Amino acid sequence: MPQLEVDGAALTYDDEGPRDAPEVPLVFVHGWTANRHRWDHQIAHFAERRRVIRLDLRGHGESTGAGVRTVAELARDVLALLDHLEVERFVLVGHSMGGMIAQTIALAHPERVERMVLVGSIARMTYSRGRGLLMAVSTLVPYRLFVAANIQRAFAPGYPREEIRAHIRASAATPREVVMTLYGAMRAFDVLDRAGEIRTPTLMVHGYHDVQLPVRQMLRMARAYPDAVVRILDAGHELPLEKPAELTAVLDRFVSEKV
Repeated sequence: MPQLEVDGAALTYDDEGPRDAPEVPLVFVHGWTANRHRWDHQIAHFAERRRVIRLDLRGHGESTGAGVRTVAELARDVLALLDHLEVERFVLVGHSMGGMIAQTIALAHPERVERMVLVGSIARMTYSRGRGLLMAVSTLVPYRLFVAANIQRAFAPGYPREEIRAHIRASAATPREVVMTLYGAMRAFDVLDRAGEIRTPTLMVHGYHDVQLPVRQMLRMARAYPDAVVRILDAGHELPLEKPAELTAVLDRFVSEKV
């Protein structure tokens, strides 16, 4: 796989599909502790007719590097890759933390983002007092238990347990420094008061059973957006894994519509 050196990190990425497609490229950004293969179903579908780009964020998957403290720093990595590939304008698709990265880019460079899709993502982390205490306590347990607790609850009831265990193992392979630092970065992320500035046509896809980032928080964000379309699927937080075909169909309809 090709890699790009950016500020001490080697970012692994895929750049597929026809370069001469009339539409702008689709750029897929995964979430916390995941990797670029979260988007396998979508890549297989869209790469037949348009250019698609995805990457492993620094410290995730096959990318190296650590040291990032904010979502904005991850956004700079994504933009560095797109500049390297000479992609000026694009459709940005982000899951969870990837959606936070997408919003950061849309706010900083609205002229570059033709459309945006936020999958299981929000603009501000909001906790009840009880959940906030639970989250704070969870950082004190052994690392693998911390990761297991967070990944387990990301799936809707009934998702195969063996598959959940496999995803827990993969997430726990992400370096502890990366996981814990970006956990803090997500908790600190807050662009809700600036959401009205985002004029980019935006699709928000969320799982009805999402307890990581509850639907009500996404709807609060959607009310602030001047041009947002909302779709709710029968899933938890891990929409690309739980409902890959449904998510692809929703994405396809949105990106195929005339602006």
